[in-house]
Amino acid sequence: MAERVLVVGGGGREHALAWKLAQSPQIQQVLVAPGNAGTFSCGKISNSEVSVSNHAILAQFCKDHHVGLVVVGPEVPLAAGIVDDLTAAGVQCFGPSSKAAQLEASKSFSKAFMERHGIATARYGSFTDPQEACNYIRTANFPALVVKASGLAAGKGVIVARDQDMACQAVMDIMKLIQRSSKLLLTHRLYFDPVQVSRELLQQIREEVLQKTVDKMKEEGMPYVGVLYAGLMLTKQGPKVLEFNCRFGDPECQVLLPLLKSDLYEVILSTMNGTLSSSAPVWHQNSSAVTVVMASPGYPGSYKKGVEITGLSQAEDKGLQVFHAGTALKEGGVVSSGGRVLTVTAVSSSLEAALQTANQGVAAICFPGAVFRHDIGHRAIAHLNQSRGLTYKDSGVDIAAGNKLVEMIKPLAKATSRTGCNAELGGFAGLFDLKAAGFVDPILVSGTDGVGTKLKIAQACGQHSGLGEDLVAMCVNDVLAQGAEPLFFLDYFSCGCLDVDVAASVIGGIAKACEMAGCALLGGETAEMPGVYAAGEYDLAGFCVGAVERGALLPRLGDIAEGDLLIGVASSGVHSNGFSLVRNVLERAHLSYSSPFPFGNQAQTVGEVLLTPTKIYSRLLLPILRSGAVKAYAHITGGGLLENIPRVLPQELAVDLDASRWSLPPVFSWLHKEGGLSEEEMARTFNCGLGAVLVVLQAHEEAWIVGSLAHKQPGAEPVIVRNLRNSLLNAGPHTEEEDKSSTNLQALIEQAKRPSSAAEIVVVISNRPGVQGLKRASLAGIQTRVVDHKLYGSRAEFDGTIDRVLEEFGVELVCLAGFMRILTGTFVKKWNGKLLNIHPSLLPSFKGVNAQKQALQAGVRVTGCTVHFVAEEVDAGAIIVQEAVSVLSSDTEESLCDRIREAEHRAFPAALELVASGAVRLGEDGHTTWKSGPQS
Repeated sequence: MAERVLVVGGGGREHALAWKLAQSPQIQQVLVAPGNAGTFSCGKISNSEVSVSNHAILAQFCKDHHVGLVVVGPEVPLAAGIVDDLTAAGVQCFGPSSKAAQLEASKSFSKAFMERHGIATARYGSFTDPQEACNYIRTANFPALVVKASGLAAGKGVIVARDQDMACQAVMDIMKLIQRSSKLLLTHRLYFDPVQVSRELLQQIREEVLQKTVDKMKEEGMPYVGVLYAGLMLTKQGPKVLEFNCRFGDPECQVLLPLLKSDLYEVILSTMNGTLSSSAPVWHQNSSAVTVVMASPGYPGSYKKGVEITGLSQAEDKGLQVFHAGTALKEGGVVSSGGRVLTVTAVSSSLEAALQTANQGVAAICFPGAVFRHDIGHRAIAHLNQSRGLTYKDSGVDIAAGNKLVEMIKPLAKATSRTGCNAELGGFAGLFDLKAAGFVDPILVSGTDGVGTKLKIAQACGQHSGLGEDLVAMCVNDVLAQGAEPLFFLDYFSCGCLDVDVAASVIGGIAKACEMAGCALLGGETAEMPGVYAAGEYDLAGFCVGAVERGALLPRLGDIAEGDLLIGVASSGVHSNGFSLVRNVLERAHLSYSSPFPFGNQAQTVGEVLLTPTKIYSRLLLPILRSGAVKAYAHITGGGLLENIPRVLPQELAVDLDASRWSLPPVFSWLHKEGGLSEEEMARTFNCGLGAVLVVLQAHEEAWIVGSLAHKQPGAEPVIVRNLRNSLLNAGPHTEEEDKSSTNLQALIEQAKRPSSAAEIVVVISNRPGVQGLKRASLAGIQTRVVDHKLYGSRAEFDGTIDRVLEEFGVELVCLAGFMRILTGTFVKKWNGKLLNIHPSLLPSFKGVNAQKQALQAGVRVTGCTVHFVAEEVDAGAIIVQEAVSVLSSDTEESLCDRIREAEHRAFPAALELVASGAVRLGEDGHTTWKSGPQS
C-alpha cells in the first residue's frame, strides 16, 4: 500500500526532502508542515496547517490521516523531543532522539563528548559569566577568538573575532541574545590548510569522526538514528570537528539529494531498521550539482517581505530545480517571506556545466534587490583545471569503472555454465566443447539481434534488467528456428559514459535470461565511446551460437504439405519489435510511460506493460522440436505475421490464419484503436499475440491451432489473417454458451476488482481455445491457460493437467463458470470445499440439464439460481447462496433463462466473497458452516 509521509519544516531543505520523497513509487502523498509556496500543491506534494510544536496534536493528526512516516527537517523540533513523543505515540519519525540531538543542540555537550572520546576538535572553554569569559580570552594560551552560543541559534550564534577586543565585545553581544543561565563557548580559532581531499582522508574522517561518534553515542546509551552532518576544518594537524548538525544542512540538502539515485524513502527505512550497511545509498555517477542561494536584500539583517518573484517557470524550463525557502503565495503569485528566498540547483556531467546552468537559472528569476554569490564553485573548478597530464579518463573512458563492472558480472556469468563450457570471463576468447555437449554430427547455427527502440522506453523508465531477457530471447528464438539448441551467448554493450549500475543491471538480466534459455554467457564487450551517445543512452547487441544434429535441421521443406496445421505459441506482448511505431502511438494518445495502462490491469503503467520481456521458447520447445513432430518453426519477430511465416515454407504454399482462434494481449487492441492501424499494418508490424508459429505440433503451454497451409495461387498473398479486426475489437464470433460463461466470468472479474473484495482472480482456464472468456480475462490483465480436452486420452489425464495448472498459480478457490466438463471423483475430492458451481434453479429442484425447461413444465411460480460447493454427485453439494426468480405466465424458456442469468451475475460474486472472506466454509459433515450464523 502506498504510504503518506509528513515532512516537518518550511524551508528549502524541506522542499528538497519532499521533492525527493515524492519520487518514490511507494509514496502516495507528501505533506509538508508548514511548507512554503513551492510545496503548496505540486503533484504528490501539498502543505498542511497542522501544529508541529504540539506533539500530541501532531501524533493524532498522523493517526487520523494515516501518515506512516514523519521526516523532520530543522533542528529545533529534534531538540524539543519530537522523535521521542511521536515514537511513543506509535508514529514512525525519522531523526535522532532529544538526547542524541544534544550533539547539535548543546555545544557544551558536544565539546565534552568529543573530549571524552578523543575526537579531534578545537580547544575550548565554557562559561555562563561574561566577565569570566573575557578574562579567559585575554589569558588563554591559544587564540580563543571564536565565540559561540552553546544552544541553538538558527545559524547566527557564532562570531569569529579578529582580536581579543572584538571577541570580548562578541561575548557581550551574544549574552544579550541568550538566557542568563545559558552557556557560551570560546574556542580556538583554527586555520584552514588548503589540501585536496583524498580517498584516504575521507576514510580517516569516516573512521575517526563519524563512525566513532555513532559508536560512542551508543555506548553512552544514546543510540543515534538519523542524519549526522559534521562541520570540519582541515588543519595541518589533520581534520578537526567544528560542530555537528543532527539533520540535513541547508542548503547542502538541496545540492545533495538531486545526486541521490536511490529511493530516499527506502534509505530512510533502512536507516531506521538498522539495515543501512547492507543497502547503502547509490549515487548518480559522473554527475555534478551546484546550488546558488538567492536571498532578500539586507539578509541576514532586516529585509522586506512580500516582494513579487517572477521567472520561476523559465528557470524550471531550463531543467533546473528551484527549491523554495522563504516564499509564500499571494493573490495567485509567489512572493518573498524570508531571508533565504530560493535555492537554484543544476545537475550536469561536469561542475563547469552545472555552474553555468545554475547561473542561467538565477538570471532568469527576478525579484528586486535579489542577493546571490557569484563565486560559487570557482575554487573547485580552478583546482580541477590545474595543469596536469591528460589521462584516458579525462577523455571520457573510465578503465577502473570497466574493471569494476567485469568483477560484478563474473559470478553472474559463472552461474550460466553448462556442459561444454565453464563460462569463465577474462580470456581473449571463449571456448565450447561440442563433443562434451553430446553432439555427434552437428551443424553450427548463429543468430544476432538487438532490441530496437525498446531501449528508449527502458532508458526513460529507468528499468533496464528486462532488456537482457529481450536480447537473449531475440537471438535464441531465431536459432531455434533451425531446430538448434542454443549453446552460448555473447553480448555487446556500448555507451557514451559507463554507468556501472545500469550496465550491471542490463548484463545481469542477460545472465539470468541465459540460464532460462539453457545457454552459457561466454563473453562480451563493453564499449565506452564518448561523444557517440547522449548522456544516459546505450545500445545493445547479442550473438547466440547453437548446434543441431545434421538430420534434425529445420525447416524440413520437403515434408511440408498442403493441409498441414499451424500452431501458435503465445507471446507475452509486443516483445521487441515495432517500438518506433508504438512510441508514435503513445505520442498521439498523449500518454506518458508513467500513465496507467488504459486496458487490462490498470495497476500497471504504460511503461511496465510495454517493457514486458520477450518470451524465451528454448526450454519449452526443444523437446518438441527433437521429437520430429515439427516440420518448421517461425519466430514472429520484425515483419510480424505476414513476413516471418513464409520464411520457413515452400514458395508454393500460402498461410490461412484465423485470429478468432487465439487470445490477443490487450496491448494490441489498444495499439490498433489508438493508432488507427489497419489489419495489414498490425499483422506486418507486430506478433499480434503469437511469438512463434509451428507447422504440426500438439499444443503444450498456451498454444492454439491458428491456421493451416493451402496451395498458393499465382499472385496471391503468402499470408492471409482472417478475423484479426474482430479479435482486436474483442468482437469475434462466439456461441451463446460462450456468452453465458463469459458474462458470469465478467461478473466475477468485476467483483474481484473492487477494493473491498477478499478475492483475487489469478488465472482463467478453458478447455476450448479462442473463447470470449479468455479474451475477457486477458483484457482484465488476468493470466489465461487452455487445456484442450481433445488432446488427452482420458478424463483423469485431463483433470491432472488442470490440477497442475491450479497448483502452478497457487489457486485456493475454483469457480466453475460455464465449464461443462464432468470432473473426476479424484479431482473433486482433492478440491473438496474449494470448488464452487452455479446452477440455474433453486436446488435441490430441477437438477441436471435443461433446468429452465423443467421449471416451466412443472408449472412452478418461483425458480432461480443456486451457488453450491461441488460434490461427486451432480448438483448435490452444500448450498452457499440462492436467489429467487419469479416465473411469469408469458415466460418462454429463453426469457426465463435471461432473467435467471441476471440473478446469477449477482449470486455468484456474492458467494465468492462469502467463501473467500472465510464467512462460509464447507464443514466436515458436508454441510455449509457460517462463521457468524446463516445470512439472509
